[in-house]
Amino acid sequence: MQIIVCEEPGQLVFKEKEKPEIKEGYAQIRIRRIGICGTDLHAFEGKQPYFNYPRVLGHELSGELVETGGAKDFQKGDVVTFIPYFNCGYCIACRSGKPNCCVKINVCGVHVDGGMAEYLNVPAYSLIHGEGLNYDELALVEPLAIGAHSIRLADVKPDEFVLVIGAGPIGLGIMEFARIAGGRVIAMDLNAGRLKFCHDKLRIDHTINVSEDNALERLAEITKGDMPTVVIDATGSLNAINNGFNYMAHGARYVLVGLQKGEIKVSHPEFHKREATLMSSRNATREDFEHVIISMKRGSVQPANYITHRIQFDQVTGEFESWLDPANGVIKAMIEV
Repeated sequence: MQIIVCEEPGQLVFKEKEKPEIKEGYAQIRIRRIGICGTDLHAFEGKQPYFNYPRVLGHELSGELVETGGAKDFQKGDVVTFIPYFNCGYCIACRSGKPNCCVKINVCGVHVDGGMAEYLNVPAYSLIHGEGLNYDELALVEPLAIGAHSIRLADVKPDEFVLVIGAGPIGLGIMEFARIAGGRVIAMDLNAGRLKFCHDKLRIDHTINVSEDNALERLAEITKGDMPTVVIDATGSLNAINNGFNYMAHGARYVLVGLQKGEIKVSHPEFHKREATLMSSRNATREDFEHVIISMKRGSVQPANYITHRIQFDQVTGEFESWLDPANGVIKAMIEV
């Protein structure tokens, strides 16, 4: 079978590899769709933490089940996706119902080789039923589940203001599920095209372009002086993360979804006087995946909104680098296999 390997930053190459053998406890999927996310792009750029080369990228995946691996209620030929965060099942996080941050976690396409391949073996326990969704829709469940997870952690309540910093694919998913939870969403970015997408496609009423607007003044105007009670960073930019501390209401929750390699700096007196809460949101759980699928089936989320670029598997090495350029307007690139 063919695979695509990121040999080192900036280098993707096609290689031939034997189709993986069937192993006990593992299901085999014939990959049909591969969504490209920020993790893949950052790995290509050499900016991704927890990463080693060479690596087969790809964890936003869907396909056809070739072998069930003994998974109950699954049959060969089923259209499936899976949870790409492979957990140990016995560490403190797993025992606490947090397999998404397992001490020994292996994330598909990050710690272990991913799905830029024709076939992929995954632990049978990770399989997710397709529930009638198509390959495109199922490949979008994982990135949207990250957004759903962050909103569940933030415990967003109806009518409270939720500021989402960063209107990339993950940020857009966060906005969707903040809206579904009843939050009054404010989108913040420096890309006017992305903000227009938020308004036109996701029905986000309030947008702030930090390259043009005074963010603090606009937030005070929108919230009538209160400031947002939930702030969520989806940029992975150190500057944006540090600025986010200034945007919180007193008593606010600040959730970091974006990831970067540096150290966060915060004024302790400013943070303390707010009695603020800071938390990180990592990956997602089965509950979040199921919430996304239900939301898609109800029509609360329109997956087709996200896919702006589509190519075939044999075109990836020639096109991949172009997706780094904001001028190309990529929201979600989808690879057909």
